[in-house]
Amino acid sequence: MTTLLFERYVRKRIEEALEDTRVVLVSGPRQSGKTTLIREISGPEMEFFTLDDATTLDAARSDPVGFLRGIDRAVIDEVQRAPELLLAIKTEVDRDKRPGRFLLTGSANLLKIPKVADSLAGRMETVPLLPLAQSEILGSRSSFIDNMLSGNRPKVGECILGADLVEAVLRGGYPEALARVRWPRRQNWYVHYIDAIVQRDIRDIAHIEQLAAMPRLLRMISEHAGQLVNYSSIGSAAGMNHVTTHKYLRVFESLFIVDTVQPWYTNKLKRLTKSPKLHFLDAGLLAAMRGITPAQVLRDRTAFGAILETFIYSEIRKIASWSEQQSAVFHFRDRDGMEVDIVIDTPAGAVAGIEIKAAASVSSEDFKGLRKLREAVGDRFLQGLVLYDGEQVVPAGDGLFAAPISCLWSS
Repeated sequence: MTTLLFERYVRKRIEEALEDTRVVLVSGPRQSGKTTLIREISGPEMEFFTLDDATTLDAARSDPVGFLRGIDRAVIDEVQRAPELLLAIKTEVDRDKRPGRFLLTGSANLLKIPKVADSLAGRMETVPLLPLAQSEILGSRSSFIDNMLSGNRPKVGECILGADLVEAVLRGGYPEALARVRWPRRQNWYVHYIDAIVQRDIRDIAHIEQLAAMPRLLRMISEHAGQLVNYSSIGSAAGMNHVTTHKYLRVFESLFIVDTVQPWYTNKLKRLTKSPKLHFLDAGLLAAMRGITPAQVLRDRTAFGAILETFIYSEIRKIASWSEQQSAVFHFRDRDGMEVDIVIDTPAGAVAGIEIKAAASVSSEDFKGLRKLREAVGDRFLQGLVLYDGEQVVPAGDGLFAAPISCLWSS
């Protein structure tokens, strides 16, 4: 089966980094399209090595200095499998400081791997590549974040509603999964994907005593997606204490399967919840872990809300990777239950908020959290959106809008 090819909008950022940075790392989950993209970018002039090859891996691990000897410029794929190589790369690029010496890919967050003693700080730029964004699938480069942070009225992209939206959310963004048109085949791919991660990649990055329990733990994590992290609750269902659960969940974070979203806070507001929020980084993977199909959602939308929130969170993360304006993503919640699902914060301290609603209509009550956020940040508040399953942008006063989910892929 031929994997579908899509334009990746982060490509420009990688190419720019190679022009002025000695080492560039493209980091993201397995099967997100890293190898395909870096082969297109590197061309024939850069040697290519993959550490998924047993012979190459053994050479890199046993003699990392010798492995690099004589190499001018190279691509090294799946570098997390031989973290010993990074110190040798540091020595090499300190000797020869030309930009674009090494283009690396990693299916684990190297900064979270205990084995990595040196992160190549100041010598390496890391560029994230998550599974496909909806705008990449549709072939329309999203400017949603730049538009929102400029305070402009939301623009609607190709309108996807109702059953079509459910389909788009549940299929996820992994290219190999998208190539499978039948739902049982697609969900089977996700199940086998997790099995492969457990059997291979977890062994590379962490010492896990209860390796056989990791799939069960991930299923328990999937039931808590979209909720505040509670390690004791997750762990008890998987037969683990909260300390082990925290340790093992961080392994899934390192592999870009899940993400813990930190809380946004300000001194102007008291009684804020300081717990992180749990999300998967691909809605298709989450749906497969829960065994949810479009047909089930059309009969009962109860479980769709958490998956939709994961979808929108991951879309924001993907769009941020190629946006012109820098930003960080948080969540906001106080102890009275007032919340904003996604808070986008800029280095200058400007703030925008997104509330997510799976319904086709929006009421004034849906803006309560956004109004509280706006009140807290004052003039630094740029915009607040309630994203919903509709097709019309509706102003709600003072920088607030009800906006279609389709705005996420507007150009």
